[in-house]
Amino acid sequence: MKFCIFGAGGTGGTLAAYLAMANNDVTLIARGQHLKAIQEKGLVLHTNHRGTVTVDNIKAVTADEYVDTPDVLFVCVKYYNIEDAIAFAHEKAGQDTLIVPILNVFGTGGVMQEKLTELTCLDGCIYVMSEIEAPGVIYQSNKILRVIFGYRPKQEGKLIDKARQLEQILRDAEIKAHFSDNIIRDALQKFAFVSPAAAAGSYYDSSCEVFQTPGEKRDMFAGLIKEVENLGNAMGADFQQDLVETGLKMMDALKPGSTMSMQRDIQRGRQSEFSGLVTRVVSLGKEYGVSVPLYEKINDWGAAKAIK
Repeated sequence: MKFCIFGAGGTGGTLAAYLAMANNDVTLIARGQHLKAIQEKGLVLHTNHRGTVTVDNIKAVTADEYVDTPDVLFVCVKYYNIEDAIAFAHEKAGQDTLIVPILNVFGTGGVMQEKLTELTCLDGCIYVMSEIEAPGVIYQSNKILRVIFGYRPKQEGKLIDKARQLEQILRDAEIKAHFSDNIIRDALQKFAFVSPAAAAGSYYDSSCEVFQTPGEKRDMFAGLIKEVENLGNAMGADFQQDLVETGLKMMDALKPGSTMSMQRDIQRGRQSEFSGLVTRVVSLGKEYGVSVPLYEKINDWGAAKAIK
């Protein structure tokens, strides 16, 4: 398969490195100094569990320079760049391209599918802790690397054989992959940690320690998870675990000082995924008739602060 990975940050860079290390045909869409460094020296993957590896068999180009048609297009950008990914897919993807967005924001595949009606957009999510450490260098701080993808309910199963093949290719590349038969449930289970952690962390401008001890802030975090769980139940998701209990355990396992990327972007005055991780939940609550007062509170706070 020919893989194209749109977005060369922590998620896309890590995925590209593992796939290329397993000798897959990988093209990474990047830009700026990060792109230049990869083109000149290869992509450096710095990890705590397998040392530092230079991956020199990755092709790296700008979006405009990409001239191939991929078998699989992984979309790994921040939610505020989703329109760029849609434009890229519209121009570069073909009828036999499997498009797999693995963003933090729930339901991105459906958002893309609405504008790419002739193509096949699945939904997906990824569990990874990584970031750009320097131009051309990705730091993966934890060995967890898990990709889940699948078709939405009532979505026509075009390219299903390719999707099954993709699962095995990812596993052969030492990526824990799961071709899900309930992607709504599985994607929401991840979203039910990422979104509440980002929302609460940003609202209180606090790192994980304050959410690891009993009190108002931990209760807010748990309450946000419960609102996502209630939303999932209204969507028909059959959760296999208690999302609040699971989320609290994940929070308690974080190293002191840990924060979510949305929170760091807000602190630095950058564009963030607030609309996807907070405002979108409020919109989905209205759509499904689910009360989400804590999300509404944080969304109102974000609006007053003019957070983007």
